[in-house]
Amino acid sequence: MPAPLIRLGVLLLTLLLIAALVQGGRLFVARQRRLALAAEPLRDLPPGNRLRILAFGSADCSQCHTLQEPTLRRLQALRGPEIEVVEIDAPASPDLAGRYHILTLPSTVLLNPAGEPLAVNYGFANLEKLQAQIDAVLCTSR
Repeated sequence: MPAPLIRLGVLLLTLLLIAALVQGGRLFVARQRRLALAAEPLRDLPPGNRLRILAFGSADCSQCHTLQEPTLRRLQALRGPEIEVVEIDAPASPDLAGRYHILTLPSTVLLNPAGEPLAVNYGFANLEKLQAQIDAVLCTSR
């Protein structure tokens, strides 16, 4: 068999393997998100009538401090009366991180006033995404 055909075959097999791994990763994250959204309501927080955003981070998470925290501060400035941001140190709160199947830091979980999870964002969530999630909840509750 000529060498170019062997190389082409190896390349195609490699591409198929990469595609299978990517698809498997997407399915895994989707399953974790479904499990997180099915979690029991969080009742440990003080009662309130605002949406809550649990912001999972850690002291040594650079994206948490340089990207997610400024975005959450801006979101709170824009939507203050509607939301409350609760910062969670994920390594110090393994039970809470496990409850929402936190896979990476930063991660955010949007809770309704009853403590039920409505949205889960693994990794950095930008301002537009968070506002869209809040708007979707507020529009359906009106």
